[in-house]
Amino acid sequence: VQLVESGGGLVQPGGSLRLSCAASRSIFSIITMAWYRQAPGKQRDLVASISRGGTTNYADSVRGRFTVSRENGKNTVNLQMNSLRPEDTAVYYCNVYGNGDSGWRDYWGQGTQVTVSS
Repeated sequence: VQLVESGGGLVQPGGSLRLSCAASRSIFSIITMAWYRQAPGKQRDLVASISRGGTTNYADSVRGRFTVSRENGKNTVNLQMNSLRPEDTAVYYCNVYGNGDSGWRDYWGQGTQVTVSS
């Protein structure tokens, strides 16, 4: 397993969750780390990304509520999600673009469920 995600769960509207993703040492020279999400019946969309230099990018729907961060020395990317809404309910996937034992490509985590409901 090359990407291990944690932190999903059930939370009430207005609540917070923090997702974390750790990349194994088999993936090196990581360029971009990101989080995507996929709701039932919908396509997988970018939520937030962060470059090796710290440049961030957010989907309009989460800007101001979510914060992405990374720890380069630990190959870890985090997603702090505040003011959660029911429409944030989805499976969240960690994504890394880098060079690993399978070459330069996108690597994906297994996904973690986030459910926002009262």
